[in-house]
Amino acid sequence: MKLFAVVAAGLILTACDDAYAAGHSAEPLVAENGMSLYIFDKDKKNTSVCNDGCAVKWPPYLVDQSTGAKDGLTKIKRKDGAMQWAKDGAPLYFWQGDKAPGDTSGDGVGGVWHLAH
Repeated sequence: MKLFAVVAAGLILTACDDAYAAGHSAEPLVAENGMSLYIFDKDKKNTSVCNDGCAVKWPPYLVDQSTGAKDGLTKIKRKDGAMQWAKDGAPLYFWQGDKAPGDTSGDGVGGVWHLAH
């Protein structure tokens, strides 16, 4: 009976890992400069609500006019008319607290900011 429980638990964990892998990358998204990218729970699909003071702390990942398409990313129009990159409709941002490539200090801020995957 114990062997059955161990095997069953292993199968469940494997299924969970496979389901997560199908929907999410284990690695956080980063920009070309290696800086981490974040999503905001309060944003609507294809619409950024982080403007003005919010955008000072959380600078949007803006589209450079010379940049072509990015694999898996789309472009959305911000309130100020600027174009911003999005992943699955979620606008992408940097965090002012990250100082070097690979920093992830913005993950979990206010319970509404998360690393993009």
